[in-house]
Amino acid sequence: MYLEYYKLTERPFNLTPDTKFLYMTEQHQTALNHLLYGIGQRKGFVLLTGEVGTGKTTLCRKLLASLEGQCHTAMILNPMLTETQLLRAVVEDFGVECPRRDRLAYLSLLNRFLLEVNLAGRNAVLIIDEAQDMSVELLEMTRLLSNLETESAKLLQIVLVGQPELRQKLRSPNLRQLDQRITVRYHLRMMNLAETAEYIRHRLQVAGADGKVRFDEDAIEAVYRHSGGTPRLINAIGDKALLAGYVRQSRLIDGGIVAEALHELKEAA
Repeated sequence: MYLEYYKLTERPFNLTPDTKFLYMTEQHQTALNHLLYGIGQRKGFVLLTGEVGTGKTTLCRKLLASLEGQCHTAMILNPMLTETQLLRAVVEDFGVECPRRDRLAYLSLLNRFLLEVNLAGRNAVLIIDEAQDMSVELLEMTRLLSNLETESAKLLQIVLVGQPELRQKLRSPNLRQLDQRITVRYHLRMMNLAETAEYIRHRLQVAGADGKVRFDEDAIEAVYRHSGGTPRLINAIGDKALLAGYVRQSRLIDGGIVAEALHELKEAA
């Protein structure tokens, strides 16, 4: 609705994890470097945690793009599966066809695939998002997958991505062996005010704003105050603010427009 008025090429505050819009704060770059290091050094396990909406999934998409052409990758977005279902999902996402549908067949095929990948001098990476939802049994099975190795290297690098409660779950006695194997970890925090301001400007620029629409300081402070620096909440407020600005026929989004957007969001909740 507001795209034509602001002369934007697309909506700048969509909630989908589009890497084109990813604003790499210093901590996001550090997190990506940790992931790449753990994978490149074949550490076996890498852990990325952060509060809801801090950009973990988008960062994983960025990771996949960085690994393209260098590694074989698989990504599981919904790990609320049985052990056999998870194995099947991993095998299928790696593009391996399996004529039989049982746990032993999946493990055998996965092992053979990983050995072939290693023989070709390449690496294999499995990313599991929303890992805090995994059962203790399923997390323990991922530890067993890390046992697929040669004398000198782990055949499969596993990136566990989840909310802070994943760290608590990993500290449980039943998962101490898995927790001890995770040597590379990073926790994403919320953005500060300066990062929030740059985040908003970045997304507007990518969407083609080119100065045709902007948020003033009061607007940015209001967005930060009510979002706490969480990208997902910034997007929700930003999208509503642009719509409110369109209704007012204003290309300057000020504190009053953001207040109106916040009111509408509250009414719709």
